[in-house]
Amino acid sequence: MKDFIVTNGRICTSDPEQPFVEAFSVVAGKIRTVGALDEVRSSVTAVAEVVDLEGRFAMPGLVDVHAHLGLGGRQLAFELQVLPSDGVAEIAAKVREWQSELKAGQWVVGGIVGSTVMDDLTHHDLHTLDEAADGHPVLLRDDTMHNRWVNSAAFEILGISEESPDLEGGTFVRDGEGRLNGVLTELACSPAEAAVLDAIDNVADFHTKAIGTAVQTLNSYGVTAVQESATMDYALRTLRDLDEASDLTAHVVASMPAQPFLEEGITGEELYRVGDENHSDHLHPTFAKYVLDGVPMTRTAALVNPYQCHHPDDDPNFTGEPLWDRDELIASLLALADHGLNAKLHATGDGAVRMILDAVEMVRKERGWDTRFHIAHVEYVHDDDLPRFAQLQVVPDASPYLWFPSVMQESMAKQVPVETFERSWPLRRLIESGALVSCGSDWPCAAPTPDPWTGLATLITRANPAPEVPGQLNAGEALTVEQAVAAFTRNPAQAMGLGEKTGMLRPGLSADFIVLDRDLFAAEPAHLHETTVVKTYFEGNLVYEA
Repeated sequence: MKDFIVTNGRICTSDPEQPFVEAFSVVAGKIRTVGALDEVRSSVTAVAEVVDLEGRFAMPGLVDVHAHLGLGGRQLAFELQVLPSDGVAEIAAKVREWQSELKAGQWVVGGIVGSTVMDDLTHHDLHTLDEAADGHPVLLRDDTMHNRWVNSAAFEILGISEESPDLEGGTFVRDGEGRLNGVLTELACSPAEAAVLDAIDNVADFHTKAIGTAVQTLNSYGVTAVQESATMDYALRTLRDLDEASDLTAHVVASMPAQPFLEEGITGEELYRVGDENHSDHLHPTFAKYVLDGVPMTRTAALVNPYQCHHPDDDPNFTGEPLWDRDELIASLLALADHGLNAKLHATGDGAVRMILDAVEMVRKERGWDTRFHIAHVEYVHDDDLPRFAQLQVVPDASPYLWFPSVMQESMAKQVPVETFERSWPLRRLIESGALVSCGSDWPCAAPTPDPWTGLATLITRANPAPEVPGQLNAGEALTVEQAVAAFTRNPAQAMGLGEKTGMLRPGLSADFIVLDRDLFAAEPAHLHETTVVKTYFEGNLVYEA
């Protein structure tokens, strides 16, 4: 590894103490000096190379606080690509073309099906999918990753019929006449995902290819640190093996499910022990993952105020049901603190957010302040609870990038109370209250890639980059460029426990940095989503070049 100096461009450090510098030096994979060029030159030997930015913009590598590497990587490496904007006819056409290249009986697996499509699927649409699949079993994931659309061949493999009872924590969705439409919600997805993996010949190679593809894809978007947000045992072992082979070109913090999740496998204490055995230089299994509710589109998010009523038989007082009892959650978090692990807790409804804050308040009183807590996804937070994030040192994990008008927002607007929807993504007020807002893609939820530049740009504009989609979403919560950059660099690094490793260009930290095609602070916000990465460096090594 050679020593070098980076200069001749605009360099953003994301360090509040020294936001912009003329140059920085890299020695043995770490930042040695930042500041004026003469000072930086004096910190290295005369034979140190010079990386000439040629007037371009450089900044720390981005940090993604919430992604799913296994699901995202396999989607890119192996699966059918469906767009959230595709209707049933377009999806059927893609399935028909894809299955024509498969062996008999092989699964058609893919996504992402838009929430508005999932909302309206009928028994007739199941037959449309069957016809397109021509006997192949099909599993398609929706844009929340909490639901699946399968066909009759898949139901046959799973042993599911019209008479099958729903699973605990999940539903086989039926139409008004009690007929299956192919939609599986929440934990009903787990057997289908397990069946897909069971049909793969060499599953270890499959996971290695998928997770390796995910890390390379993150590097191509400028991401050099990521929190894997539902890390099963296979992912822990695969990530460790990649690291030992020097193929893990990002810092990875793992979040191990505390209870059964969408993928089958061991969870809780048994999984935590696997995490303890698989620490490596760049893999840090230091978080547990909790799921407090579902998603608003299927009315499984836990709200403070009741859902909208659309049918005469709708319960006007229905607020959704949390997946944890408050006292059981407190007991589990206390035990987790005793184990020395941190917690990332999924909550899409403001009622679930409040339950978590109440539980954390009790844990703080009993166990102090060492445990890190993240609440994902903070789209809906009751005004009364905004200051509690900073007071309790709870990180708002802002993911996925949905703070602008979109198909998913249309679907949620039909379900949650109007006043709740109108205060979506209160990120500016959370920052002003002192909370450490940290952004993540939640990839592959909501989007086919983990593109952070759309997320960063829309933090500032609150508008959809597509000109055909008008309006803004809760525009009063728009951030400044500096706030947005912090939410993608130093904030999530600190939140993940990596603040002493990465997230800024500061002496002693890892030389993780990127070179961009534009100056984020000078470009028009409406065009920031077009930002492309020219080069990505991880620990001083070039790991991506356009």
